[in-house]
Amino acid sequence: MKATKIFTDFFNSEKAGGLVLIACTILSLTLANSNFGASYHDFFQSQLAGHSFEHWINDGLMTIFFLLIGLELEREIYQGELSNIKDALLPIFGALGGMLIPAGIFLLFNYGTATQSGAGIPMATDIAFALGILSLLGNRVPTSLKIFLTALAVIDDLGAIIIIAIFYTKTLLWTNLFIALGIWLLLFIIGKLNVRNLIPYLIGGVAMWYFMLHSGVHATITGVLLAFAIPFGNGGEKSTSYILQHFLHKPVAFIILPIFALANTAIVFSGDISQTLTENNSLGIALGLIVGKPLGIFLFALLAVTFGLCKLPSDLNWKSIFGVGLLAGIGFTMSIFVTLLAFDNETIINNSKLIILISSLIAGLLGFFVLNGILNKTYIDDEQ
Repeated sequence: MKATKIFTDFFNSEKAGGLVLIACTILSLTLANSNFGASYHDFFQSQLAGHSFEHWINDGLMTIFFLLIGLELEREIYQGELSNIKDALLPIFGALGGMLIPAGIFLLFNYGTATQSGAGIPMATDIAFALGILSLLGNRVPTSLKIFLTALAVIDDLGAIIIIAIFYTKTLLWTNLFIALGIWLLLFIIGKLNVRNLIPYLIGGVAMWYFMLHSGVHATITGVLLAFAIPFGNGGEKSTSYILQHFLHKPVAFIILPIFALANTAIVFSGDISQTLTENNSLGIALGLIVGKPLGIFLFALLAVTFGLCKLPSDLNWKSIFGVGLLAGIGFTMSIFVTLLAFDNETIINNSKLIILISSLIAGLLGFFVLNGILNKTYIDDEQ
């Protein structure tokens, strides 16, 4: 597999973004548990145009993040790992297992309880963090492994988007929804007519976001829909899709996701932590991310190859697939995002965020050490 220039740029920005996310998370946790904790929390609850800063971040800024995800997915479908169905099936099956098994584990502990709506929490993968950890292993990491993890995480995010649209929509206002979809259809037609100027898409995107926000469907879905309306063309550096995708990389990695982390990881450590760790919701999230993710990805990918649906790239082995599966257990941004949609109870939300952070840390460390051992052995074998 050859890495395209835009993939290399994406990988480089994501790995640096992952390190920035870690720093912002540590800062947020420190401030939340300091003497400035109350002021820090109150700042994000400050009102602007009838909504809190936190709401603007989660429903507004994160729409731009999902726009980038949509553009990445579009490129993968047209030119990347997902453009050839035979190559695409390996990460597709891996992602499917990485969603179904964690959700199943979560429901095993929470089905029929007040927290069963959190089944989507352990299904997601944080691209920035996962690639950030993978990048720490240096140039020993095969390009195929980087591409597999990226494709896997993008498909994971698509699955999360679909789940948000279907399961986390509480009430629908059909008029606003149809207006939003009508705007999208108009933009899609404009795109097919190869109108390359970004202005009509951005203005239409804001209007679509407004009506989607007031339809009951989560407004961030607008980002993904808008991505597929923007003309892809030949995918070259002068194409509208490429220009926007390239422009959004750094703002998303170094501004939007860090702000999201600052606003949503202000977790106050209080109460009995040991009791929190043993709650059904906590066990479902932790085991889903740490055990369910690698197990699901490994088993479904293995089944796909065994039945001849796809093949394992020559520079990969099943140990490295399992190691990447562990990294996919870093749910962080997407898992926290789903948590905010799944629950209304502040205590449950706070506890869930804490477990997501702990689980993502464990998954990241396990993935790093497992892959480090595998890649070291491969390097020594190649030298001999």
